[in-house]
Amino acid sequence: MRALLSEVAGGPAALVLRELPDPTVGPGQVRIAVRCCGVNFPDALLIEDKYQMRPPRPFAPGLETSGVIDLVGADVTSLKIGDRVIAHVEYGGFAEKLVVDAAHCIPMPDSMPFDIAAGVLVTYSTVHHALVDRGELKAGDTLLVLGAAGGVGLAAIDLGKSLGARVVAAVSTEAKAQAARAAGADEVVVYPVEPSDGKALAAAFKSVCGARGADVIFDPVGGDYAEPALRTAAWRGRYLVIGFPAGIPRIPLNLPLLKGCDVRGVFMGAARRQEPKKYDAALRELLTLYAEGKIHPLVSARFPLAEGGRAIEQLLNREVIGKVVVDCDR
Repeated sequence: MRALLSEVAGGPAALVLRELPDPTVGPGQVRIAVRCCGVNFPDALLIEDKYQMRPPRPFAPGLETSGVIDLVGADVTSLKIGDRVIAHVEYGGFAEKLVVDAAHCIPMPDSMPFDIAAGVLVTYSTVHHALVDRGELKAGDTLLVLGAAGGVGLAAIDLGKSLGARVVAAVSTEAKAQAARAAGADEVVVYPVEPSDGKALAAAFKSVCGARGADVIFDPVGGDYAEPALRTAAWRGRYLVIGFPAGIPRIPLNLPLLKGCDVRGVFMGAARRQEPKKYDAALRELLTLYAEGKIHPLVSARFPLAEGGRAIEQLLNREVIGKVVVDCDR
């Protein structure tokens, strides 16, 4: 089989395509012929040794996969060869074949294409955990979404609207603003790529969120955008820390005090390990919402396996609108 490997710490250009023996299964495991793998910011951190965990090298990045089971362990009864499944793994998805525990596989709806399935697993699960579990978003709440044209940003607009929220999208270009509007955002703010005036940015956020402010702030960006967004929080608002590709921000703690608001961390990987049943239930709910036409995942670009590094690079350069997927079978 082919796999795109990280053999030394480095950026996307350091990944190399290798031929490896097909992996075999052990007790309780299945092997997936991987069709698609979603691309996520943690993939970039993993290959540069900047993530919370460091897999032993060589390893393939890739957290969310979809494919067809082509081998099952002797004791596996819940799945069979030919089943279409999705699986959330720590790494290993940028490969033609992947061995996972059968318990970590969930059958795909018949109507769901493989690229969409690979884009739902981490992205929408993270957003569901953020908005429903950590953010306690309710119908009628105002939701401010930063980085709203990226994979998790568009998913936050999509799921936020399905939950009945008024969604304000914040993006860096007019093209991304159009994508946010197409996803259902009620209002859009176009902010500078590198903001120099935090108070002006906060005023821009407040002008569209309204006098009350944002009940929930979804921030997958961090950096100099974080404090202006937090200043937009409503009384008892919830500021959700998703990630910080723009840099780890410094937050003045007088703001949560004055606003009576919460700053809440959203770490889907840890939540999945700590509360696996809750994670599985949320994922099944998302698949049901998809089957009912209530969420609309967007895959904007697909790359062959050999060009998986270029897919990660596009993500790092903020060139992505929606989700980017690697086709592992081509």
